[in-house]
Amino acid sequence: MAYVIGDDCVKCGSCAAQCPVEAISEGPDKYVINPDLCVECGACAAQCPAEAIDL
Repeated sequence: MAYVIGDDCVKCGSCAAQCPVEAISEGPDKYVINPDLCVECGACAAQCPAEAIDL
């Protein structure tokens, strides 16, 4: 199960910078994670200042 970015996302981009497989991209309202690319490493969730990323 891939990580998901919730509505608390502040679009800072820190999650995308930490993703080792480049599964995170900027969406219209928040960043989004491609579930087909996510390897569930948790690097994005650990970096998120808004705690908007969860499994």
